[in-house]
Amino acid sequence: MKATIPYIQQKFDEFNALIFGSRLPSIPIMLSDAKTFLGQCVCKRRRTSKNATERYDFRLRINTRIDLPENELEDIIIHEMIHYYIGYRQLDDTSTHGQLFMSIMSDINKRFGRHITVSHKSTPQQHEQLQDKRSRYHVVAVITFSDGRTGIKVLPRVLDSILRYYNAVTAVSDVQRVQLYMSCNVFFNRFPNSSALKVHFLDPEIIERELEGAEKMGCDGRSLKRHQ
Repeated sequence: MKATIPYIQQKFDEFNALIFGSRLPSIPIMLSDAKTFLGQCVCKRRRTSKNATERYDFRLRINTRIDLPENELEDIIIHEMIHYYIGYRQLDDTSTHGQLFMSIMSDINKRFGRHITVSHKSTPQQHEQLQDKRSRYHVVAVITFSDGRTGIKVLPRVLDSILRYYNAVTAVSDVQRVQLYMSCNVFFNRFPNSSALKVHFLDPEIIERELEGAEKMGCDGRSLKRHQ
């Protein structure tokens, strides 16, 4: 299921009474389409007159991009409520998921039969739901190495950046070939877009399949030439 604000509010009230003794004040709830998290409890920080750090203005964010079993969604809500509990009471912990968090989480799991974890492990199907499905053009460099490995790099659509990456990579001794393509396949949305000297190694069959129909581009290190 995918979260809604009424559902999250209902579960917040339910778990606040059941687990936290109704000690947590109501909190603004927001839905998120982010790819990087399933739940977040965020707050602001300020210095007090005693030069201590005070946390305030708490907000709860729950992701709606991914379709989760209800028990997993409940565990995510409780996970963020633990953060809220620690922050609202101005308790100190050794880290974000430090000793205090782990102690509270373990106690809740034991007493209420939950399966809360430090981080949610997505299934392959759930991970696919997190991917950006918007169609956009990418410049994709396919790098073939002399040892038989093949990788890709998604580059900015800026000529200087493309040429800088192309020239740097072709100068590497164990690089056999660099071929550039223009593709609008959403498969490439999952890769960072930058000119950093990095390669994502993939099965050559996957690369060939995902670049089917892409426009091949020629490069001499000084300019690009687009052709089919």
